[in-house]
Amino acid sequence: MTPTAGRSGAADADAVVVGAGIGGLVAAHTLAARGLRVVVLEAGERAGGPILGGAFTSLPDVPLDLGAESFAVRGGAVEELVAGLGLTVEAPAALSAWGYAAGRAFPLPAAGVLGIPSRPWAADVRRAIGWPGVLRGSLDRVLPARLVDPTDLGTLARSRLGSRVADRLVTPVAAGVHSAPLDRLDVAAVAPGLLDAYARTGSLSRAVASLRAAAPPGSAVRGIDGGVHALVDALVDRLDVRFGTRVAGLERVPDVERADGGDAAGGAAAGGPAWLVRTADGRVLRTPRVVLATRTEFGSAGLVPPATPERGADIRLAALLVDAPELDAAPRGSGMLVAPDTAAGGVRAKALTHATAKWPWLARRVRAAAGPGVHVVRLSYGRMGEPTPQPTAEEAARDASALLGMDLTDRVREVLHQRWDGALPPPTPAYRAAVREYEGAVLAEPGLDVTGGWIAGTGLAAIVAHAGRTAERLGEKG
Repeated sequence: MTPTAGRSGAADADAVVVGAGIGGLVAAHTLAARGLRVVVLEAGERAGGPILGGAFTSLPDVPLDLGAESFAVRGGAVEELVAGLGLTVEAPAALSAWGYAAGRAFPLPAAGVLGIPSRPWAADVRRAIGWPGVLRGSLDRVLPARLVDPTDLGTLARSRLGSRVADRLVTPVAAGVHSAPLDRLDVAAVAPGLLDAYARTGSLSRAVASLRAAAPPGSAVRGIDGGVHALVDALVDRLDVRFGTRVAGLERVPDVERADGGDAAGGAAAGGPAWLVRTADGRVLRTPRVVLATRTEFGSAGLVPPATPERGADIRLAALLVDAPELDAAPRGSGMLVAPDTAAGGVRAKALTHATAKWPWLARRVRAAAGPGVHVVRLSYGRMGEPTPQPTAEEAARDASALLGMDLTDRVREVLHQRWDGALPPPTPAYRAAVREYEGAVLAEPGLDVTGGWIAGTGLAAIVAHAGRTAERLGEKG
């Protein structure tokens, strides 16, 4: 970048992406695949946002995910991206997930969406909620089709299936995944297609059954051999990412042409609209396309991201390396999702992942480096609207002991801590409405678009798909 860029009207880049989170990296990668010259500007010193790798000091060659550790297979966008980058997609072990509610642990029913069962009378549902819950939940099939006009998941689940299903099944899963109370979860945001299926079938459990029938066979999630954070490294290696470069301003100017005067590979022709991207150190990039992949106000462009009606949850992670041969049998499956009312019983964690049971690639590497009987257990803390102090090593060990049903307090070799402040966007109706309004304002500007987890929603599947659509749309504008 040069301070005098733009005086000739020539573009310094065919596209500039502001922000090197996973959304920005995917958008840049998609634009570059069209033959465009893309520059990614990142204010920090690393890429990936809440996707991060790490390692225990005693096992430096065993990579761990200290952020996202899996992705949903819906839509296929992430699998296609991972395969295209030469990485290996790996399915989790064929183990059930468990729930923890009302002071006890139980396998989560197999045929559900966000804990909502497709068959409320099924044996695995009965084991979780008992006959009173089954009888109330089964009324969903005979109740009038529209008891409520639902926008939040709590209202929908309780009105159709009753409080036992909502509190003991839907709450551990949905609130655990999205770190927010059920009555703050926007149904359309957290369960795409569910409201349409409910309107079509007239029953929430039938709606879930139809979504399950339409889903691809096999596990709903996948991982990457070596950790999901390998995706970030692979993207950065293929892109022009400039770290430590904070964007201070964005200004629209009348026209731009390619520096070589050409019109190749979707590049901008002379006479098109242009943007001047000004950095904090006074440099300027001139480009016909800008992707905003970070939640930042650029005053000169008049674009102000919406004030957040709610703050996203502050997440705290604690990864434990434990000596526990009893865990070889994975007695609580791949992990557990915890209902928040269990805090009264002494468990503050919202989720536990038995990582070496869930991911064969990690089990192989830990076994090779540390020997048999050594396991990695990851606990997650934090819910929207609640203070989230960092758990101590002792608290994490106690929570793991309670959830796994065995005493691990004196068997912890090492603990890794990671904090993410406000990393998850609030999946609430008010927040989603504010985001849609801002996205519309951005799209009204020629050559400008927006993406990233804060606008696409929670989860790699949502972010990667949104970033890909953003890049394709912006590429077509050139």
